[in-house]
Amino acid sequence: MRARLRRMGGYQAHGPLRFSFSAVLRIFSGREFSSSLGVPMGTRVIRFSAAVVFALLAQWAIVLSQPRTITILHTNDLHASFMPHEAQWVLESPKPMVGGFARLWQVADSIKKAVPSFLMLDAGDVMTGNPITEIRYEGAYGGALFAMMNFIGYDAWCPGNHDFDVSQENLRRLISLAQFPAVSANLVNTKGEFPVGNRPYVILERGGMRIGIIGIISQELYGLVNQNNLVGIKVLSPSATVQEYVDELMPKTDLLIALTHEGVDDDSMLAAQVHGLNIIVGGHSHTRLKKPLSVNGVLIVQTGSNCENLGELTVTVENHKVIFSDGKLIPLWTGNQTERSAVSVLADSMQAEIDKEYDQVLATLRGDWKRKDGQSSIGTYIAEAQRVAAGAEVGFMNNQGIRRDVAAGPLTRKTLFEILPFQNILVTFQLSGAQLRSIMQYYVEKKAPIQIAGMAGKWKRGQDGSVEFTTIDVNGRPLEEDKMYVCAASDYFVGEAKHYLGLEIAQPIFLQQTVFAAVERVVRDEKTITPRVQYTIERER
Repeated sequence: MRARLRRMGGYQAHGPLRFSFSAVLRIFSGREFSSSLGVPMGTRVIRFSAAVVFALLAQWAIVLSQPRTITILHTNDLHASFMPHEAQWVLESPKPMVGGFARLWQVADSIKKAVPSFLMLDAGDVMTGNPITEIRYEGAYGGALFAMMNFIGYDAWCPGNHDFDVSQENLRRLISLAQFPAVSANLVNTKGEFPVGNRPYVILERGGMRIGIIGIISQELYGLVNQNNLVGIKVLSPSATVQEYVDELMPKTDLLIALTHEGVDDDSMLAAQVHGLNIIVGGHSHTRLKKPLSVNGVLIVQTGSNCENLGELTVTVENHKVIFSDGKLIPLWTGNQTERSAVSVLADSMQAEIDKEYDQVLATLRGDWKRKDGQSSIGTYIAEAQRVAAGAEVGFMNNQGIRRDVAAGPLTRKTLFEILPFQNILVTFQLSGAQLRSIMQYYVEKKAPIQIAGMAGKWKRGQDGSVEFTTIDVNGRPLEEDKMYVCAASDYFVGEAKHYLGLEIAQPIFLQQTVFAAVERVVRDEKTITPRVQYTIERER
């Protein structure tokens, strides 16, 4: 029956079956049959009774409404973790190795061979975290990551905020290099166009089902990416956008998936607000959902981060509804993996190139560098290094810009890059002493997630509960309210200064070096680093 309908032009391999009962009746009864098939008018045609047509349609509807099963493999927040790494959360020593694209391919490939139908999706932030994103491959920085993903066999992905870290143009090149579509329905430009080669959705046919996949990026994008990389970009409301496309795709599909990069909390709100959605494959919050979360009848899945798990969700669908589901995370332990593939060959060649550039030891770390809320040894060091490199009096660093902890021992260039993987530019700007005092108060009152170098102080609570600083020193000297002080931070930090400092930055000066390069130079000169909080901001005892 389906073959006959395809010949008649009503069935599309990646689209809907567009038939109404009245149209089919006219066709089968001979009226309009010639023109529908392109048969010359006057040609004799076979006529069917209405009863026969209804019987055929009833049988056809039964076939189409039968339960269908598909396995959805998914990843998110890979962060350029294309090679195995130590499982830092494991207490035993030596720590086991986990992840890497070669192991991901091996596990995914074995599942694909064992199931009747499947999809493989990624929920964004492929970039940032490893020096491979600094290597140009087939015209794009980080292009080798997408070449490996082509080998692995992805079917669709949605860009995340870190996929903008190099530039809009680089993301456009990455999307062009990928042999699988990029979907992001709420990522548009000021003209309402899809600006980086993304499309709002894709319909894929698998296992006798038409599956609509709608992409969504976080509405907080402007607070997550250097604003220089977002010129002309607009982010539309996730829930309103998804509902619009769900309404459009419902008649054309059997299963609807939102592929999102916004975090599990926002995914839960999306599920509560949108009607007609079946599944959310999410990313951004690095949440390890060992089992699918169900909100408003919508299944939400996420794998954690850094290619440490592969998500597997098997669903059975009937009449646009998921009637059975089974989801889990598969840890990607590497063990004694020996199987070679196109993925492992490319991964090994890229790692060899990285080793040449990044394996050199810059300094020796005399203790662990560990991130924490409040001032930390690693945080104040990085803020201080920016201050020194820029010849400034005060330095600032945002906590989220520090991407990993480091154990005592040799500090390599690769490790430093993993701490500071962004292409942020070092910036200087001037603030008055009065503004610096307000920043110190803002830091304590709002628990601002920043590190401060060059300033130390003691504070107490006033009778009304307000914060009062009894002392503030800038490089060992008392703060002068009317004096102008030179400060240093990244261009990203400056763009988000209202959030981090409680005030806007005027007239920043962009220096001709990245934050990574500036900190690297300071580390090289120091050679031996003893971790300590260099500047303290504490409550008076």
